[in-house]
Amino acid sequence: MSEPRRISLPFTADVVRDLRAGDELLLSGPAYTARDAAFARLVEQRPADVLQQLRGQLVFFAGPTPPRADRPAGAIGPTTASRMDALQVQLMDDGVLYTLGKGSRGQQYVDAARAHGAVYLAAVGGAAALLARAVNASRIVAWPDLGTEAVARLNLVDFPAFVAIDASGNDIYRTAPQQWRVQRQGTQQ
Repeated sequence: MSEPRRISLPFTADVVRDLRAGDELLLSGPAYTARDAAFARLVEQRPADVLQQLRGQLVFFAGPTPPRADRPAGAIGPTTASRMDALQVQLMDDGVLYTLGKGSRGQQYVDAARAHGAVYLAAVGGAAALLARAVNASRIVAWPDLGTEAVARLNLVDFPAFVAIDASGNDIYRTAPQQWRVQRQGTQQ
């Protein structure tokens, strides 16, 4: 097993081209939280200032809990990404291409991601308190009225993730089970 690849955010075109489904990553740099309510507002209102902030940045499908006294963010775990599929597809022309969440994505998203060169990263769910340790700064940048669903700018330091869908549309959620079955069947002979 190889070491995780350290990635400085925001992504460069060269890094995006080199990412492969299944790559383990440690992310450092800015990321923006947005999930259901924020994505719905983005699609409905198309606010130029918010879209400009998110263009080319990593958007983390998360709603951090309020900060603790000793940390800039409370628990921060990934949200199920497939809930954002239809909305994100509508935002790809605006440059919302790089996302981080949990779970698989639908075919509509995969097709749009391939067409736009988008990348979807996944993090392990159920470890929100642990993942919060990889956030060293957080501030609300849009829609504080949404509470934990407001858009926040985070600074990540060695945040663990893996490439779930690369810019070519390779999807680890589709290929890994097939590979496992082949290997498993091969070991039973």
